[in-house]
Formats: sequence, structure tokens, C-alpha cells
Amino acid sequence: MNLISPVREINWTQSEKKIARRVFESALSRQLASITARTKQMLEDDSADVWAVHDYLTQQRKEIDRVYDYRYSMLIFVFARLLRDGWVRESDLDGLSREKVNEIQHIARIR
Repeated sequence: MNLISPVREINWTQSEKKIARRVFESALSRQLASITARTKQMLEDDSADVWAVHDYLTQQRKEIDRVYDYRYSMLIFVFARLLRDGWVRESDLDGLSREKVNEIQHIARIR
């Protein structure tokens, strides 16, 4: 199987670009909602340590910045990571070319 490399240009149709943006924004929204819920839970704890909350949010911010890269050359890898981590569902990828979906699934399995 040919893996898509970030070095070569991946062609995205206009409709795939719209789908990719929706998938990206939905995954980011889900992950941010999870971070918000966890932060609220931490703050509701009677023994809440503000510095622990700060450290948690700093760690999450670094992770978000590291993972969410909306360059078209990187989206296959971003979606594979998000699929593996559960922030993207396979059904979210409906409308992308079969080749792209296969690559995303393949990379998600091997990473």
C-alpha cells in the first residue's frame, strides 16, 4: 500500500476541503468541550489546586497546538491521529475519497 507522504502534494477537491474543515472543527470542538468539562470537574473538587488546573490546561494547550495542523499536506496524518484517539469517527470522513479514508485508517492503525 502506498502511504501518502507529507512531502508530496495531496489534492483535495472543493467538497473534500469543506468536509475536512468540518471534521477538523468538530474534532477540535469535541476535544475542547472535554477539556472544559475536566477543568470544571477539577475546580469543583473541594481540594482543587489552582496550580494543578493551570498545569493541566498548559499540557492540553500544548497537545492541541501539536496535533491540530490544518495544512492540507498534513490533514491525513492529523485525521489519523484524531481517529486513533477517538476525536474523529470513521463516519465523519464520509465524502472524502476512498484513497484518503484508507490512508487515514491505515496510519491510525500503525501509529
